[in-house]
Amino acid sequence: MTDSKGQIYKVTGPVVVAKDMKPQMNDVVKVGEEGLMGEVIQIEGEKTYIQVYEDTTGVKPGEPVENTEQPLSVDLGPGLLGSIYDGLQRPLQDLQEKTGDFIERGEDAPGIDPDKNFEFESVVEEGDEVEPGDVLGTTEVKYGEHKIMLPPHYEGGEVEEINEGNYSVNETVAVVEGQEISMRQEWPIRDSRPVDDDLKPEIPLITGQRVLDGLFPIAKGGTAAIPGPFGSGKTVTQQSLAKFSDADIIVYIGCGERGNEMTEVLEEFPELEDPQTGDKIINRTVLIANTSNMPVAAREASIYTGVTIAEYFRDQGLDVALMADSTSRWAEAMREISARLEEMPGERGYPAYLSSKLAEFYERAGRADPLGLEDDPGSVSIVGAVSPPGGDFSEPVTQNTLRVVKNFWALDADLAEKRHFPSINWDDSYSGYADMLSDYFKDEVDNSWQENIQRMRDILQKDGELQETVQLVGKDALPDRERLTLEIGTMVKQFYLQQNAFHDVDQYSSPEKTFEILELILEWADGAYEALEDGALVEDLVALESKNKVSEMKFTEDYHEKKEEIQNLMEDEFEQVVQE
Repeated sequence: MTDSKGQIYKVTGPVVVAKDMKPQMNDVVKVGEEGLMGEVIQIEGEKTYIQVYEDTTGVKPGEPVENTEQPLSVDLGPGLLGSIYDGLQRPLQDLQEKTGDFIERGEDAPGIDPDKNFEFESVVEEGDEVEPGDVLGTTEVKYGEHKIMLPPHYEGGEVEEINEGNYSVNETVAVVEGQEISMRQEWPIRDSRPVDDDLKPEIPLITGQRVLDGLFPIAKGGTAAIPGPFGSGKTVTQQSLAKFSDADIIVYIGCGERGNEMTEVLEEFPELEDPQTGDKIINRTVLIANTSNMPVAAREASIYTGVTIAEYFRDQGLDVALMADSTSRWAEAMREISARLEEMPGERGYPAYLSSKLAEFYERAGRADPLGLEDDPGSVSIVGAVSPPGGDFSEPVTQNTLRVVKNFWALDADLAEKRHFPSINWDDSYSGYADMLSDYFKDEVDNSWQENIQRMRDILQKDGELQETVQLVGKDALPDRERLTLEIGTMVKQFYLQQNAFHDVDQYSSPEKTFEILELILEWADGAYEALEDGALVEDLVALESKNKVSEMKFTEDYHEKKEEIQNLMEDEFEQVVQE
């Protein structure tokens, strides 16, 4: 048994040093007269270093420190969806009712409302044998059926008692081998939840963004980084992914971001209609708001809180998309804590363990067979925004992130200045899942999917080479065919890669629509090259009405009819321009 009482020896910002106690690493402690929440992060002889998750102003040496002898954990169960938490899973709406717009020190509230009841229906009977992860019953929540499982850290055995009815999350609904089971679980945020078997990431996470689904797809259970300078569209891109990706559950972490950006999310999500269900998108979302004006130590914990909640829904057999905005602010919090611990700094002052911490976080993504659920895989896909100072991708957070993620979606300040959004640079970005997912798109969308994508890559590469030549000699000095290639490259960039996140129709593009738009551009290109060989002038070709009509497909819901209309116009115009 550890000594649970001690006293403060020294206070250095969010780091408090205590003495006269013998805790374990990662134990949660109550610091000072107000009982501020903290976590043991270092033990050095008789001194215990504690990371305090609240403002330590006024805390002084000699005040008591009490060890709870429990790691920092989150509440898991029905009632999570639609919630807005801070980095420690304190419900912000409940705290606002208690303390006003600013959280008072020492205030706390349970992550799941203990007074709310849920209707529990059993799927097992007394005498059944169950193992960790097995489903004991279900309850209905806003988004559908929620499974109540035997927690992974409990022992399996015989169901001695099962109680159907209306219960709160803390009341006992089953007894297994003498263990009382409620609808609520607790899980330490720094420990990944176990699974039965890891699966290959071979099914795409459809994002509704043409540049991503076409050029740089991500798999369910995959990892991606979105680095970019200030104003390049990281937050809007992540919000679009949260709104329109075909994940069942969204976990959105505002980690150290500006309050006004997080306010937009908090105001928009409860009002936004879900394209999947027709309900409000907040009903399948968990929001974690740990903005830049909140205590820096809690920012470091918010990432782990979010991924633990995501893993819980994965264990329900659901696909979860986790958005972390941004991991740079998280790394800055680690750097500040590390400096106060007087650890040896690494590159640019970041702690030497930055790389391992990033890897530890992203490695919790994946697609898996959960415990107790056969043939019902779940996944956690992680998309982390990175905010390199000055857009310098060589800085440590970006470089260490690139070592562990499979997708790199590089945002470009030059494209953003040209109002080209999403401002993802097609030359610098890449996807490690493209080859693995090509068969899916061939089977589910069209057999020509990969062939057309490769043609588009070739056009963009040739366009980039020609743009360099144009800078030297001007466009008029190029041969006719290369001038036409430049126009086709512009069509690809404007009509396919560019997408309006605020347009009711263009904000989401299904894989089928994405394919049809690209196919129409390539059909126009083939027709234009053929007409050029038959004697048509480049000036006449680029002035054709059908060229600009292609862009109308983006903004049309009935894109099949629009495509057919443009194809007929193309045929007539190419024939006419050759005759003339």
